[in-house]
Amino acid sequence: MQATKIDLLIHCKWIIPIVPENQILENCSLAVDAEKIIGIYPRVEAEKRFEAAHVEHLDDHVVMPGLVNAHGHSAMTLLRGYADDYALRPWLEDHIWPAEATHVSEEFVRDGTNIAMAEMIASGTTCFADMYFFDEAIAEAVRSAGMRCQIGFTVIDAPTAYGKDANDYIHKGLRLNDKYSGQSLIKVACAPHAPYSVSDDAMQVISTYANELDMAIHIHCHETAGEVSESLEQYGCRPLQRLCNLGLLLPQTQLVHMTQIAPEDIKLVQDHNCHVVHCPESNLKLASGFCPVSELMDAGINVALGTDGAASNNDLDLFSELKTAALLAKGVANDPSALNAHAALRMATINGAKALGWDDEIGSLEAGKSADFIAVKMDSISQQPLYNPESQLVYTNVGHRVSHSWVAGKPLLADGELTTLNKHSLIQTANEWRNKIL
Repeated sequence: MQATKIDLLIHCKWIIPIVPENQILENCSLAVDAEKIIGIYPRVEAEKRFEAAHVEHLDDHVVMPGLVNAHGHSAMTLLRGYADDYALRPWLEDHIWPAEATHVSEEFVRDGTNIAMAEMIASGTTCFADMYFFDEAIAEAVRSAGMRCQIGFTVIDAPTAYGKDANDYIHKGLRLNDKYSGQSLIKVACAPHAPYSVSDDAMQVISTYANELDMAIHIHCHETAGEVSESLEQYGCRPLQRLCNLGLLLPQTQLVHMTQIAPEDIKLVQDHNCHVVHCPESNLKLASGFCPVSELMDAGINVALGTDGAASNNDLDLFSELKTAALLAKGVANDPSALNAHAALRMATINGAKALGWDDEIGSLEAGKSADFIAVKMDSISQQPLYNPESQLVYTNVGHRVSHSWVAGKPLLADGELTTLNKHSLIQTANEWRNKIL
């Protein structure tokens, strides 16, 4: 039989496809052509079946779907370490917002986003959800780097360097959505900042557009106990109930943080098929509370994983995040079997893809899906002996062991080197911004 010509063939020690669940394939090959996954084959069969323009031999590696960082503020990477060890509201109101008022610009956003993407690519993330200002600068940076991104246009009542009021942010966001509609690597979402920072009128406008245009809603929600108590005092209901009353709880709604949850909140999320995005390290650093991940999953709610911004984390390594998520879930549930290694990997892959409405294209290594995947080298002393690759991926801090990354079949990381971004130039840019901000 004549060999089929394809673009790329990956021979590797292990493949974790994520779908089907709990499957680890050994000594197999991943075949890719025209930006899509053709399939997974035993290595001997793949070598006979295909003639590839490019072949990778990754004999000490796990190949798996690229990670999906379902919440962050990429440009805030330029504020990494700027204001540590404060609670959320003082951190925002006394430190971060004043710094942003002085420094945020199109250039700030473009540079910060590029630095963030370099960090994410190098640690295994291929898709991320962003929420910030100067959205066009984010989109340009994403297109140049070749990552996949949901760009959430922030809506807030307060004026910033980017907009004067909620209507202004919404207008600019809709314009961005018109421009990038149909782009394969970019989605645009409505991103009201939080229930406490957006008025009822603006929320209802967002609900209307989200329904009419089938746009996702991405919002911080139930992040602190203070947010809940203030909502009860001001509106007579919990924040999630207020969002429900205003029409913002939709199947495409992404609720970020959700550390303060009562049974009635879980019921609302269930009834409206919303998604929860868990950001454990940021929540821990800001002492905001604990998201009851195991309880949410037991209720059938899709829980994805996010790093939040580097200003409150302080890194964008999603492998680190999923380790923290797995350990924290066990502690919160008082159950060592809560969120096992495979479930944690699903949170960072297919669950994130589902939350962003991309699960038909990414999040698992299935035939017909986009070729978004990574390789992790598993030969270091800290990973030996290797009984279970999933365990080593989750519990042994492997973000720095990511060696390769592809998005839609295009290499973004090859043998540990970025292919679309210049690391040394970005380090210089970061230092220049530090000097300006100081």
